[in-house]
Amino acid sequence: MAKLLALSCWRSLSPRPHYPSMPKYPKGESVATVQELSESTAVLSVVGMSCAACAGSVEKAVKRLPGIREAIVDVLNNRAHVIFYPSFVNVETIREAIEDAGFEAALLTDDKKSVQVCRIQIKGMSCTSCSSTLESVLQALDGVLEARVGLATEEAQVHYNPILLTTNHILQAIQDSGFEAQLISSSQDLSKIDLLVEGDITMKLIEDSLQTLPGVLAVDITTELNKISVSYKPDVTGPRNFINVIHETGNGNFKAKIYPTEEGQRDSHRRQETKQYYRSFLWSLVFTIPVFLTSMVLMYVPGVKDSLDAKIVNMLTVGEVARWVLSTPVQFVLGWRFYYGSYKALRRGSANMDVLIALGTNAAYFYSVYSVLRAATSPHFEGNDFFETSAMLISFILLGKYLEILAKGKTSDAIAKLMNLTPDTAVLLTLDGDGSVVGEEEIDSRLVQKNDVIKVVPGAKVASDGFVVWGQSHVNESMITGEARPVAKRKGDTVIGGTVNENGVLHVKATRVGSESALSQIVRLVESAQMAKAPVQKFADRISKYFVPLVIIISFTTWLAWFLAGKYHAYPKSWIPSSMDSFELALQFGISVMVIACPCALGLATPTAVMVGTGVGASQGVLIKGGQALESAHKVDCIVFDKTGTLTVGKPVIVRTELLTKMVLQEFYELVAAAEVNSEHPLAKAVVEYAKRFRDEENPSWPEARDFVSITGHGVKASVHNKEIIVGNKSLFADHNIAIPDDAEYILAEAEKMAQTGIVVSINGKVAGVLAVSDPLKPGAQEVISILKSMKIKSIMVTGDNFGTASSIAREVGIENVIAEAKPDQKAEKVKDLQASGYTVAMVGDGINDSPALVAADVGMAIGAGTDIAIEAADIVLMKSNLEDVITAIDLSRKTFSRIRLNYFWALGYNLLGIPIAAGALFPSTRFRLPPWIAGAAMAASSVSVVCCSLLLKYYRRPRKLDNLEIRGIRVESSSDI
Repeated sequence: MAKLLALSCWRSLSPRPHYPSMPKYPKGESVATVQELSESTAVLSVVGMSCAACAGSVEKAVKRLPGIREAIVDVLNNRAHVIFYPSFVNVETIREAIEDAGFEAALLTDDKKSVQVCRIQIKGMSCTSCSSTLESVLQALDGVLEARVGLATEEAQVHYNPILLTTNHILQAIQDSGFEAQLISSSQDLSKIDLLVEGDITMKLIEDSLQTLPGVLAVDITTELNKISVSYKPDVTGPRNFINVIHETGNGNFKAKIYPTEEGQRDSHRRQETKQYYRSFLWSLVFTIPVFLTSMVLMYVPGVKDSLDAKIVNMLTVGEVARWVLSTPVQFVLGWRFYYGSYKALRRGSANMDVLIALGTNAAYFYSVYSVLRAATSPHFEGNDFFETSAMLISFILLGKYLEILAKGKTSDAIAKLMNLTPDTAVLLTLDGDGSVVGEEEIDSRLVQKNDVIKVVPGAKVASDGFVVWGQSHVNESMITGEARPVAKRKGDTVIGGTVNENGVLHVKATRVGSESALSQIVRLVESAQMAKAPVQKFADRISKYFVPLVIIISFTTWLAWFLAGKYHAYPKSWIPSSMDSFELALQFGISVMVIACPCALGLATPTAVMVGTGVGASQGVLIKGGQALESAHKVDCIVFDKTGTLTVGKPVIVRTELLTKMVLQEFYELVAAAEVNSEHPLAKAVVEYAKRFRDEENPSWPEARDFVSITGHGVKASVHNKEIIVGNKSLFADHNIAIPDDAEYILAEAEKMAQTGIVVSINGKVAGVLAVSDPLKPGAQEVISILKSMKIKSIMVTGDNFGTASSIAREVGIENVIAEAKPDQKAEKVKDLQASGYTVAMVGDGINDSPALVAADVGMAIGAGTDIAIEAADIVLMKSNLEDVITAIDLSRKTFSRIRLNYFWALGYNLLGIPIAAGALFPSTRFRLPPWIAGAAMAASSVSVVCCSLLLKYYRRPRKLDNLEIRGIRVESSSDI
C-alpha cells in the first residue's frame, strides 16, 4: 500500500506543498470572461494552523468561494496568499470563509512572528456564557492570535505570539476574569523534560555542563525546587544523556531523575471537583431536610404543629425561626459559589447560569426574611416564608452539578485510555560492535531515546515506535488502529508504541520517542478535535449571548403579570393557595421561571457529542478532526475513490513475463532491475523485488546503470552493460519512435482485460519483453461498494492508471463511473464538478498523489496504517487499510449528528416547554404550578440528560452489514517466501 506522509498535528516540520489551484467561477460566467477581469492579491495572516492539515482546510475554504483564481497557504509563516477577482469576491468574504473554517484571519499589514500554542485547564465555568466571555477576554489580549475555550473539556487552547506574550500573562488574564487557570502544556514542552537533582547542588555548574551537550537548546533552573528543565532536539540527545552528564559533573555526588508529576492532572482536578460538589450536596441535605420537614411534613402532624406554631415575639413562630436558621448556611455558605460566579460574570459584563440561580434563591430567601421580620414586629401580620424554596433549590442544583461533572468526565475516557497505553518501564539492551546483546537494564520508559534497542517480552507493551531488529511475534494493535487481529511482526517490520506483544520476544530499535510517537500524535489530534467547534455550535453560541437577560426579563414580566392580575382581581381568590397571598403566588411563578431556564444544556449539546464521537472513532481506528469533519461527513452522498492503495492493496507484483527475444530470463531481469532500482515508483519496486528471485542473496547488487533518466508517468531509461534499456508504458515508446510488435500489443491488451498493468521493455531500440503487473484488490472492496449503494451513496473511481486496467477494477468492485489517466489536479477538478452538481463529496485516497482532491473535497479521507498516519490534507484518517472504515466513518458521523440534533431538540424543547409551565400557563385550567425547588431540580436535570444522551454514543457499534463482511487477509509474495 502506498505509504502516507506522517506529519505531527502540532509540529510544522515543513511548508505545506502547494497544490494546483482549481478556481471556482461564478455561475453563468465563462472562463474566458473571468480571465479578462482585473485580478487582486491579498496576503492574510491565518492563526490557529498547527499542521499541514490545517493549511489544507484553509485552502479548501478559500478555493470554494466564487472568483478565486489561486490560493497558497504557508503553514510555517501562518499566511495565506490569495489571487482573486474583486468583481465576485472581496477580502472580507475571504477572511470570513477562513474564520468559518475555524481559524482567525486578518489582512496582513506587518510581519508576524512564529506562533506558539498552549493548553490551559480552567475551573469555574458554568455555562456557554462563561466560555464565550472568556474567549473574548483572551482574544482581546495583545499577542493572542486565536483562543478556543471548551465548556465540556474545561480547557482553553490559545495560539499566541511569544514575543508579545507569555503563558504567565495568559494565565493571569484568565484569573483576572474570575476563573482558576493551570497550564497543561505548550508548544515549548514538546521536546522538554524536567529533572529533579539531589545532592550538594551547584546549579550553575550543572547548567554549564548541560549547555555544552550537543542538541540542548535551553536550560532553565528552579533552585528552590531543585528542578532543571531542559529543552532539546530529540534526534540528537535525550533525557538519559542529561542524567549521565549531571552524575559525571558531580563525580557521583549529584543524582538526577525525572521530576515527579501528578499523574492524571486533569482527572485529578475532575475528581477533586466531584468530591467538592458531593460534600456540598451532603451538607446541604443536613440543613435542607429539616427545613423541608418543618415546612411541608411536620406541619400536618398533631402536636408537632402546635410546637412549630408557638409564638416567640408577636406573630413570629418557632418554625419560622428554625427554617431561617437552617436555610441561612445553605444560602450563604454552600451557595457561596453561585454568588461568586455571579459577581465574576457581572464584572465581565455578562450573565450566566449563576446569575439566574443567585437571583432566584435571593428572591425567595430575602422575601422570607422580610416576612419573618415583619411578623416579629407586628401583632397581626402572619408571615409566610419560602426558606424551603431557596434551600431545596440550592440542594438540587448542587446534586445536578455533581451528576453533570460525573457524566462529563466520562466523555473524555477515550483520551484517558490512550494516555494510559504507554508502559511505565522498558528493558534497554546494551549491544557490542557486532550487534550482540551484552547487557540489559530496566529503565523508566520516558528515558528511552532515539536509536535505543528495547527488549519486548510476551505480554509487555512496546515502549516506543520503532522497527524490529531481531525476533518474531504477533502484536495486538487494536488499541491504536482498531484492528482486532494480532499482526505478525518479524525483522524489519514497524511497531507502534503502546501496542501489546503477544507470543514472542522482540528487539525493537526506537525511531520515534516522546511527543514524536504515533500515540502522542493521536492523543494530540483527538484533543485538538475535541476542542474544535462544529459550525452548528454557532447556533448555541448566538443564543447564549441573549439567553440569561431574556430569561430575567421573562421572569420579571411573569411576576408583574401575576401580581397585577391578583391586585386587580383578574382571577378568583380561590386560585390562591391558603398558605400564601397573591404577591407570594406571583413571586413563586417568577422564581420558577428564573431557575427552570438552563443555558447549560444548549452549550453542552454539541461539544459533548463531538467529544464522545471523536473518542469512539479513535478507538476504532477512525481519527476524525473535530466537529467540522463530523458535520460534513454526515451529509456525504458521493464518494470518489482512488485506485492504487485504496481499492487495491497498493503492493503490485509481477504475475506474467513474456520474452520476445532470445535471452536467458535471469539476464533479462538483471538488466531490467539495474534500470529500475533507481526509481521510487511502486511498479519499479515490484520489478526489482521479482528480479531478486533469480539471485540467492537477500540484497543483491545490480550492474551499474549509466545515464539514468526517470520520465514521470511513463517509465525509465538507462544504459546497462553498454545496452540502452527502456522500461515503461506504450506512450514512452511512442515518444522514442520504437515500434511495438503485434504480439506485444496483444499481451498488453490481454493484461488490461485482466485488470493488470502492462510494462514494455526494450533493449537497444528493440522490444525485448512485456511484463504484466497485478495489484490485488482489497478484501471486501466489492461488498463495501455494494453497502454504499444501499446507503444511497454514489461511488466513483478516479485514477492515473490506464483506462483498460481501471475499467476492469471498477467492474470487479461494482463501480460504474470511471475516470482514468487523471493527473492530481484533474482529480480535484472532478471533485469540484461533482460539488457543482449538488453532491456533498468525500474523497478517499492514500494522502500523497490525491492531496489536491482531498483538499477540494467536502470530506477528505486518507487511508493509512500503523505509524503512517496521514494528517496532511485529510479531514478523517482511516488508520487501517480496510475500506469498511469508510462506512464506519460516515455512519459514526451520522449517528453523532443525530445525537447532536436530539440534544438541541431536548435542550430547546425543554426551555420552550418548561418556561411557560413555570410561568403558570397551566394554572388557570388545571391549577397546576411548578414550585421553584422542583423547577430548580428540573433545570439541573436538563444538563445531565444532555450529557447522558451524548454518552450513549459510547455504545456505538458499526453497521451490522459490516459484521457479516469477511475481511480476508491478502498475502503478497516476496523474495523471502521463495
